[in-house]
Amino acid sequence: MLWSLIKIILFVAAVAVLAWGASSLLESEGQIGMQITVMGTEYSFGPLQSVIGLAVLLIAVWVLLKVLSLLIAVWHFLNGDETALSRYFDRNRERKGFDALSEGLMALASGEGKVAMAKAAKADKYLQKPALTNLLTAQAAEMAGDRRKAEETYRKLVEDESTRFVGVRGIMKQKLADGDTETALKLAEKAFALKPRHAETGDVLLQLQAGKEDWTGARKTLNAKLKNGQLPRDVHKRRDAVLALSEAKDVFDEGKDIEAREAAIEANRLSPDLIPAAVMAAHGYIEQNKPRYAARVLSKAWAVQPHPDLAAAFAAIEPDEKPAARIKRFAALTKSQPDHAETKMLKAELLIADEDFPAARRALGDLVEVDPTARSVTLMAAIERGEGASDTIVKGWLARALTVSRGPQWICENCQNIHTDWAPICNNCNSFDTLAWKTPPMSEVAMPGGVSMLPLIVGTAEDNAGAVVVADTIEDAELITDPPEDDRKNEEAAKL
Repeated sequence: MLWSLIKIILFVAAVAVLAWGASSLLESEGQIGMQITVMGTEYSFGPLQSVIGLAVLLIAVWVLLKVLSLLIAVWHFLNGDETALSRYFDRNRERKGFDALSEGLMALASGEGKVAMAKAAKADKYLQKPALTNLLTAQAAEMAGDRRKAEETYRKLVEDESTRFVGVRGIMKQKLADGDTETALKLAEKAFALKPRHAETGDVLLQLQAGKEDWTGARKTLNAKLKNGQLPRDVHKRRDAVLALSEAKDVFDEGKDIEAREAAIEANRLSPDLIPAAVMAAHGYIEQNKPRYAARVLSKAWAVQPHPDLAAAFAAIEPDEKPAARIKRFAALTKSQPDHAETKMLKAELLIADEDFPAARRALGDLVEVDPTARSVTLMAAIERGEGASDTIVKGWLARALTVSRGPQWICENCQNIHTDWAPICNNCNSFDTLAWKTPPMSEVAMPGGVSMLPLIVGTAEDNAGAVVVADTIEDAELITDPPEDDRKNEEAAKL
């Protein structure tokens, strides 16, 4: 906008200067503007005649130079250079063509799609080099919203060996924009075969293969990216483990137990800190009656990242043991990361199951004050109930559980979407290997209407004698007022 205004101002100024000059020349008619003496004869010219004469002289010099360059080209042609004349006539066309091409590129960079298309057509007329102009035409058509023209031009690029990759990639991006992932996957495979070192194409192919659950193909693509130097070795190892784990899940769903166990163990070997891989590998060892291997896998993963799924798998090694024996066996797990919130809550759950409520309170420590979550606050409610506290106190803890954080969850680091379970692909943005176990902001997990539910939980003085059931309100928070002691112990043990 500003540049257009500047050009208009310059044009008006130039016209004003020319008008002023013409007016001055007309007013000075009769005066001598220039005198030329040739062989003793003196010629006098007025100001206007002098200007016209200079203009004619400049034109004559320009024509003379053109004729001279033509004569030179003819001379070279007569001396055997058969392309001398064609080069002479093509030189001007090429200059106009490259000028149009550069103007088209500038228009494309400025976001002027229609102008870029016009310049591309002009450049194609003069240059006759579709490899250059078709790409500009396709991108300009996309910018202008002419999808049909863009696809036609990309198909022309596919026909040329030197521009085939650009054409295939362009059509692939259009299919992705249209949501046609089937066709996009085939085009991505072709583009990756044409140029395996192109990082963006490899990423698109990997994401499409993972989205289609082609884990074997995705692992081949990932290995190719490592071979081409597009991935650090540690990143490749982690993503290969994710793909191996996904492959193991598919085998498990098909009912091939032996293959599932082997695939899960392979995934855990590739990335011991991948929690779902450790859990699946542990279950595989349990089915093989190898509890020591299962415990070792889970302990190694717990040392990196404590997680309730790891504790549940550790409990599954000896599902029928007594609470006291379970506390003793879990010491191998809880000695690692003793100050972690997950370790404290796990110890508290084990002690609650053993009805050692004072020890459970000590194990929980100040967690409900410094980092309260729905789970830790619910555990405190269970401890208060076990120590014989009044219903009012227990209900108060349950009411607080509505307003505190839900704790760590599987969150996509790309779009921040929250997932109930781990998955290799984010179900919101389709990103690969972006789920992380962390606590989301409270604003993302706020419970609408939660405050209005508080009277239902806390009740009134007349209601405090009644039973309160808190279900489906807090995941991981199931507590029934005045349950039988044996039922409560079984429920607490079932959590593990």
